[in-house]
Amino acid sequence: MSAKPDPADDRAIERGESFVGDGTPAAAERQLCRADLEDNALRRALEASPLAGELLSETELDASLQEALASSHRLPDVWLFAYGSLIWNPVLEFDERVVATAHGWHRSFCLASRVNRGTPEKPGLVLGLDRGGRCTGVAYRIPERVAEQELRLLWRREMLLGSYAPRWVLVTHGARSLRALAFVVRRGRSGYAGRLPAETIVERLIHARGAIGTGIDYLRQTIDGLAAIGIRDPNLIHLDALIRVRLGEEEPHRPRADLQL
Repeated sequence: MSAKPDPADDRAIERGESFVGDGTPAAAERQLCRADLEDNALRRALEASPLAGELLSETELDASLQEALASSHRLPDVWLFAYGSLIWNPVLEFDERVVATAHGWHRSFCLASRVNRGTPEKPGLVLGLDRGGRCTGVAYRIPERVAEQELRLLWRREMLLGSYAPRWVLVTHGARSLRALAFVVRRGRSGYAGRLPAETIVERLIHARGAIGTGIDYLRQTIDGLAAIGIRDPNLIHLDALIRVRLGEEEPHRPRADLQL
């Protein structure tokens, strides 16, 4: 579990400081932590932002959660598939973690970030799971005794704007196949950015900043998280190389060797 953030950080999120439209960067990168979700800080920030009208109600969120929990694909313990920030910042309780591949879906910078990595006026981009291909990431086994409470926190993290749809996707771990819950992009929602050229993605990652940091940090944290489990995503590595050229960075980003998942 992540440590509780500095109270000043909590107050900044609740005041909606990340929603300023002048492009003013935040003082420093901060990591979303469990306390943010337990306190429902993201909802409070959104309620004070231009995105308030797109928020799903608590009733809608609970109905979505209960539908997922009642699925015939669910085992007593819940498997959750992670492909982006949930790899390196899960902030959830789990009993097992394995490298797994989701089939029929691919990892893509196809979702506008108007909160954590951007603003409504200057959206950034984050990864979504979009149709087609395959994606290697992490599958977490959440024990039955805490499954509903842990998923409720995840719904507060991923589902507030309805940009994702919870789906039970087919994943494999070696010779084993199972169904895991994953958050896939909803193409009909306003946050869906579509399939963008690499140059456009790079510009958005460089120039946007939100409540918890920049798109560049998000990209490199994902590269680090994947490297820690022995995975190299050529698309993410290519985007990072383009960013280095664009910013004139001489040294390539080197995944953190000390990151242990």
